[in-house]
Amino acid sequence: MTDRPSSRDAHRIVVVGGGAAGLELVTRLGDTLGKAGRAHVTLIERSRTHLWKPLLHAVAAGSLDRAAHELNYLAQARWHRFTYRLGEMVGLDRDRREVRIGPTRDDEGREVTPASTVPYDTLVIAVGSVTNDFGTPGAAQHAVPLETPEQASRFHRRLVNACLRANAQAEPVRPGQLHVSIIGAGATGTELAAELHRTVRAVIAFGLDRIDAERDIRIRLVEAAPRILPALPERISDATRGLLERLGVEVLTGTPVSEVRADGVVLKDGRLLPSELVVWAAGVKAPDVLRDIGGLETNRLNQLVVRETLQTTRDPDVFAIGDCAQCPRPGHPQPVPPRAQAAHQQASHMIRQIERRLAGRPLEPFVYRDFGSLVSLGKYSTVGSLMGFLVGRSFFVEGYFARLMYRSLYTMHQMALHGRTPVLWRSLFSGFSQRPSPEVKLH
Repeated sequence: MTDRPSSRDAHRIVVVGGGAAGLELVTRLGDTLGKAGRAHVTLIERSRTHLWKPLLHAVAAGSLDRAAHELNYLAQARWHRFTYRLGEMVGLDRDRREVRIGPTRDDEGREVTPASTVPYDTLVIAVGSVTNDFGTPGAAQHAVPLETPEQASRFHRRLVNACLRANAQAEPVRPGQLHVSIIGAGATGTELAAELHRTVRAVIAFGLDRIDAERDIRIRLVEAAPRILPALPERISDATRGLLERLGVEVLTGTPVSEVRADGVVLKDGRLLPSELVVWAAGVKAPDVLRDIGGLETNRLNQLVVRETLQTTRDPDVFAIGDCAQCPRPGHPQPVPPRAQAAHQQASHMIRQIERRLAGRPLEPFVYRDFGSLVSLGKYSTVGSLMGFLVGRSFFVEGYFARLMYRSLYTMHQMALHGRTPVLWRSLFSGFSQRPSPEVKLH
């Protein structure tokens, strides 16, 4: 599909998964090793476009147009000298050093690409994570996960349709008809709750005058742990909860969910939370395909267990990075956390590892640096903590400065994909090309 190195002896590097880590990795490898003809770089990805995963909650809420932020894999491959193979990894033959790819089909069921295999010399698995509903009855049938742009768009369409339906019906809005329950108060669930509070009211403001936002709309955030954002510092959790409650978001902590039904959510204590829409954002795991992939070692969350070099424990030619990898963190009881900053750091480290591997030099251990945590609550606020390495402690930040730091994370991702200069020019001139439009999507 794209330009290949001229040398038939070029090292074959295959990356499975085009999320933040995988796409940054193949882009930089294509720009260096691929351009020089030292390696043939291939990306295997089942989707056709890339969207930075931390933006999914904004797509679901309708505050972000996904088309303006999506990146086409085929175009990126052409621009950065790697090969893009459409398809999903379904197996791995470590003896033959081949990745097995399943066939792809269009919406009418016709085959687009057949089943195939891709040979490798170095394999990097970066398939990310998927929602873990822990086998909760009804969750798979009645709750919408936010793993892909398609799921986020599906939720937004259902949200707008629910508002239109309620406004057009002859009878008054019934109790619970326009209630949204978000299961899981991690970063995704918390950020979605804040965005929805604003965007649902914006949708109603466009002529849906039979709906009373204060009376009919309710956003609930349900968390089984004693506090929201349980993986982040308590001060961030407290500040975020206070802001959500001031907005009118109902926050329920210490309340596990026992069932999701078509008419709402059943808590473990037997209470029913009537809900028109349910989002499941309560946990993550690696995709099921890794559970028994090529005999590699995995944990109970299907993550591939890797050494400090990011090599899998049973095969030095197979690496894993990002959310699908359980990477040790020396000096800490827990492994490297599944965060965007960890995936970015591991992708950068893998570039150096592959360079050393091609040169026949020993590989280096990956060292994770925690730069802190930020939670964006849309236009209302941003809170978080930044690590101060010079003094060895963290700083609590909020408001406009924290919002700038949050946006800088996305800018760093864009620079890794497009280069510093194009991103800076695009940011400089973006304000001159904006057209008048609703501040939320209405379809």
